[in-house]
Amino acid sequence: MMANYQFLNTYKFRSGVTLKNRIVIPPMTETMSFHDGNVTQDEIDYFRIHTGGAGLFITPVANVNALGKGFEGELSAAADQFIPSLSRVAHAIHQNGTKAVLQIFSAGRMSNSQVLRGYQPVSASAIPAVRPGAETPRALTDEEVEQTIADFGSAVQRAIQAGFDGVELHGANTYLLQQFFSPHSNRRDDRWGGSLEKRMAFPLAVIQLAKQVIQKYAVKPFLLGYRLSPEEIEEPGIRIEDTLAFVKVLRQQQLDYLHVSMGNAWRTSLNDKSDSEPLIKKIQAAAGVDLPLISVGNLRTPAEVEKVMATGIPLAALGQESLAEPHWVQKVMAGAEDQIRYQISAADAPDLGIQLPFWNFLTNLTGSKDEVGSNRKQDAKHLDKLFS
Repeated sequence: MMANYQFLNTYKFRSGVTLKNRIVIPPMTETMSFHDGNVTQDEIDYFRIHTGGAGLFITPVANVNALGKGFEGELSAAADQFIPSLSRVAHAIHQNGTKAVLQIFSAGRMSNSQVLRGYQPVSASAIPAVRPGAETPRALTDEEVEQTIADFGSAVQRAIQAGFDGVELHGANTYLLQQFFSPHSNRRDDRWGGSLEKRMAFPLAVIQLAKQVIQKYAVKPFLLGYRLSPEEIEEPGIRIEDTLAFVKVLRQQQLDYLHVSMGNAWRTSLNDKSDSEPLIKKIQAAAGVDLPLISVGNLRTPAEVEKVMATGIPLAALGQESLAEPHWVQKVMAGAEDQIRYQISAADAPDLGIQLPFWNFLTNLTGSKDEVGSNRKQDAKHLDKLFS
């Protein structure tokens, strides 16, 4: 018998888009696109296997311009030539009433000259990321910043033309939108940097243009979401106080949702070990009722997802668990929770549409070549890298 879970209820966004339930498949790096950014048949097959149960499916990230590419096997929304490819993605996801959202970004300094075919990575400032082998990026000129904002707007228009139900602006995981907000990567002294307020200027400009494009071109309700990472460990870097100030500004932007990217939904501060309050609770208080949240991070069982609902957070994302169990929602609805799969073995991967590049990516994160999902602490430690 099916339990009376809140997460099985419908949810209506301010834009008018209604989800059949409150389960979200978050954007996950799967590196299965062609080298030029077009979708492959393997990737389409993967989408078809994993969609249909959740109310909302957010795609792996797509770049908005050539310098925005962050890794091989990444989707692209950088030119009109990609609209047919993106249409195939949207169509594949639209099964059994699942809504499709295209996540878009520029990787900024989280790329390299090899991926960019000889071009130097770009960022807010010429400061390399704190990671092995990071290249020093070139600071975008004012004109290039404006062009990048325009490129985000063009990508939103292509998402509309391709038949998606919305876009998510990827301002998390240390990519370009976050790089402009971060005091580590943004050392500018012009209108795009300096004070906390000026470091918000670039992402807010992207949001404003996205809203204008949606108003002009969307012929049906269309979602606009934003994704952020609450903290950085770099010095200087984003601290939770910066993020809470940003969230209070974001709640005024009439976004449909804010997607909080964390490897553990109940993670506490990375920088203040004495603070035991989960970051998601702090963000929820700053967001208020005007900015609905999507919580993600090592949620697997129905009880764990229902705990998110009980806090008043309306949407919960199943990342790695959705890979292991594409029929998670269907099994819950059928009263078959005891049949939910929580691990993936190498033998399962082909039937789940997980091709070798994706499997290698997953197992490199967890440290196991044969199984994913068996070690929750180890998985949670690396999940932030998966959710791009």
